[in-house]
This record gives sequence, C-alpha cells and structure tokens, in this order.
Amino acid sequence: MPLKVGDQAPPFSLVDSTKKLRTLSEFLGSKTVILFYPGAFTGVCSKEMCTMRDSITTFGSLNAKVVAISVDAPSSNKAFSEQNKLNFPLLSDFTRYVSIQYAGLYMDFSGIPGYTAAKRSVFVLDKDGVVRYAWISENPGAEPDYEEVKNAVAA
Repeated sequence: MPLKVGDQAPPFSLVDSTKKLRTLSEFLGSKTVILFYPGAFTGVCSKEMCTMRDSITTFGSLNAKVVAISVDAPSSNKAFSEQNKLNFPLLSDFTRYVSIQYAGLYMDFSGIPGYTAAKRSVFVLDKDGVVRYAWISENPGAEPDYEEVKNAVAA
C-alpha cells in the first residue's frame, strides 16, 4: 500500500553515494522532501534532480531538507550526483524494500522483464515524519509539479 497524506513515514536505513549509512531519523526535526526516482542518468530523472538542486535554497529557507532515493548502486548514485553537481544526498535502496513501503515499484521497467525500479514519487514530511504531501506517478516519464511541492513545504 503506498503512503498517503496523514501516514507516518516508515523509518529507513540506506547507504548514500559514499556508502555512509543514513537514516530517516537524521532528517527529521525539520520538514523533509523525499524524492524517489527510477534511475540515474535517465533524461527525466536528471531533469528532476537538477530542478531540485536549483531549488535547494528555497527549500532551505523553508527549513526543509531534501533527500533522493533510487534502486541504483551507491557508485552509480555517486557518479550521477557528481555529474549533475547535486547538493543533497542520494540514497541507494538496492533491496527495493523502502521503495515498496513508500510508493511501490515499476515492474518490467524500461521493457526489461524482471527489472524493477522505484516509482517516481515525492513525499513531504513534517518535522515528526508525518506525510503532509504525497505524489506517486504511474508514468515514469512524468515530472512532479515543482510549485506544488514547494507550496506543500511552505504550508
């Protein structure tokens, strides 16, 4: 069951692009924007992550942290982050456990039988980890409404 507004966000422990273990609890205490993206180095994911990078000052002024999660390996996330000069952590959900808990998976992603990827989604959590905004796309090519995300953080 995907998360919806009012749900408590499930805790997680995932490694970042430097293989450092990161937990949901370290982001709480302020608002948190969690982005799930299907795959590093794909066109829509690159555009989404760069848009969020360019908005990080706005999110910071709203006392919000940003973190992105994909099923990619830490090394792929590291190269993706470096190539796009991303200024927020990218976490690796290589077991897909967290992606399933939050938004679900695209099955047979990119037409490859058996390959799964995190559904493109955005969750805005309040300082206590309660979901205040949820957007989950069935279409991996769709981008979130960035103004809607900013408004949810500002609310």
